[in-house]
Amino acid sequence: MAASRKRIALLAVAAAVAVGVVALALRPERVRVDVGAASRGPIRETVDGTGKTRVRERFVVSAPVPGHLERVALRAGDCVAASAVVAVMAPAGSAPLDARTRAELTARLAAARAALEEARAGASRARVASEQAGRDLARTRALASGGSAPASEVEAAVALAQGRAEEADMAEHAVRRAAGEAEAARAALAGAAARGGERVPLRAPAEGRVLEVLRESEGPIAAGTPILELGDPRVLEVEVELLTTQAVRVAPAAPVEVVRWGGEGVLAGRVRRVEPSAFTKVSALGVEEQRVFVLVDPVGPGWERLGDGFSVEARVVVAAREDALQVPASALFRSGDRWAVFVVEGGRARQREVTVAEQGEVAVAIASGLTPGERVVLHPTDAIADGTRVAPR
Repeated sequence: MAASRKRIALLAVAAAVAVGVVALALRPERVRVDVGAASRGPIRETVDGTGKTRVRERFVVSAPVPGHLERVALRAGDCVAASAVVAVMAPAGSAPLDARTRAELTARLAAARAALEEARAGASRARVASEQAGRDLARTRALASGGSAPASEVEAAVALAQGRAEEADMAEHAVRRAAGEAEAARAALAGAAARGGERVPLRAPAEGRVLEVLRESEGPIAAGTPILELGDPRVLEVEVELLTTQAVRVAPAAPVEVVRWGGEGVLAGRVRRVEPSAFTKVSALGVEEQRVFVLVDPVGPGWERLGDGFSVEARVVVAAREDALQVPASALFRSGDRWAVFVVEGGRARQREVTVAEQGEVAVAIASGLTPGERVVLHPTDAIADGTRVAPR
């Protein structure tokens, strides 16, 4: 009887061991994961954009009048002083006349001169008539004072004298008009032989260097045509393109880091202004984007190696804190419309929703949901869910 009981106990123990072995065999293995810790420290959130440098004050020298431009001797990069002569041009002369036009102008000049002589003769007659009317008026008034002429004759003589005087004035105006027409006809006829006036020097409006020669060759030029651009490359600014959704977070005087400018290190800058008007630009993927220019002023050394139109990349700081609770950005994932992380507790991954504040390049500031020292899963995959057994790599 004792032997039987002992045998039963041994069988029970063996069965329990077998069940344990099977349970261990069927138990899922721990998922190996990378683990990071929540810690406190400084963090910065930036928005990145591409841009280019440009001279802050640009001056365009243009032709003030139509004429003939002499060959420009200056080249890009040449230094010029304020008021220095940078180009010379001569006003354009009149176009030559063909035979038919010359004949027409000659006939017009002859007719104008004849009209002038006719107007002068008419003016002479009008003056004589006006003088005679004045003498007749004087005699009539003398007779009227002696009682030999009625008052009506005096009034008629006054009216006649005034009319003759006005006719004489009109005749003088006609002489001046005819003289002007004759002079215009003479000038038009003489235009074929006219030459351009004095040479006009074009001067630099400010001290600087030649940025670009827009018109180098000699030849005719229209008024307002740009000839060259001037500026001071030592006074630069950076024109950075940002998405409008990023630019709304940029404040004036925000610090800027200029990277990938072709040299070593980082150049410092500061936001001067966000342009008020945006523009549409098509991205490399063919998507239309609304972008805006952010103007950045250089701060500190290193900028002397850059010139006008140099390509750069910039990071604009939009938020910063010296003491923020943060975790690596790779620990976060979306859970619905909220951010979440997997916290390692007792060898298992526990999903926890968090509130994100600033987002840096490699770390994210957590406003709520974590405490310092808690460990989180980095790069979570579909193999991990709430309650999954995990083990650090």
